[in-house]
Amino acid sequence: MLEIVPLPAFKDNYIWTLRAGKYAAVVDPGEARPVKEYLTREGLTLVAILATHHHPDHVGGIAELVAMTNVPVFGPKGEPIPALTHPVGQGDKVEIPKLTADFSVLDIPGHTRAHVAYYGLESLFCGDTLFACGCGRVFEGTAAQMLDSLSKLAALPDETKVYCGHEYTLANIKFARAVDPDNSVLAAREEKATQLRAAGRPTLPSTLGEERATNPFLRCADPAVVDSANKYLGSRIADPVSVFAAIREWKNRF
Repeated sequence: MLEIVPLPAFKDNYIWTLRAGKYAAVVDPGEARPVKEYLTREGLTLVAILATHHHPDHVGGIAELVAMTNVPVFGPKGEPIPALTHPVGQGDKVEIPKLTADFSVLDIPGHTRAHVAYYGLESLFCGDTLFACGCGRVFEGTAAQMLDSLSKLAALPDETKVYCGHEYTLANIKFARAVDPDNSVLAAREEKATQLRAAGRPTLPSTLGEERATNPFLRCADPAVVDSANKYLGSRIADPVSVFAAIREWKNRF
């Protein structure tokens, strides 16, 4: 049976480790040390590396891990991923036979120009595009691209578990409550996340059902979110791309 384990890295990154039997794969290993220590401690053999985008805090450990054991490295076409062996994009499949795990690749540009996500086993590894109650900054794409990418992810089933790249949940919820102060589901989510962090536990994974109910960046047509965007801008907008751009700018300054 497949188990998914978060390995903390840097200040707030997670390296998601998929393990079954004596084998493991890792998603976005920004540094090698936590992975090597975990593999050694658990007696596991690394069989694959998956990267969502090219930022160093997600790929910085790949070269060292590949030097230790020559494994396939999957990552987005058109981004500089160290030691990449299997460039992937929309519609491609990633098969990890040792884990009996298959994933579909989704193109989700916006944060970076060719960011990808991996979806399978009711799980979504989405890097820095969709966060728990938030989304990534728009560095290399446009607001329209980012909203389209988020909408693509939001169309997946409610029960899909969301494994994103960072433990940003409490800060994201604080902003979400400023945008959507009357959302009772969001208030309950804040209480739960606060308890988890106080106990030293990750707030992840969330689910897409939870994100659709509480994440303002997935609710850019919701009247409450539209109204808050209008108040922030001091003007009237209604189209989802403009609302998204407004609240993303607001979050950047929050």
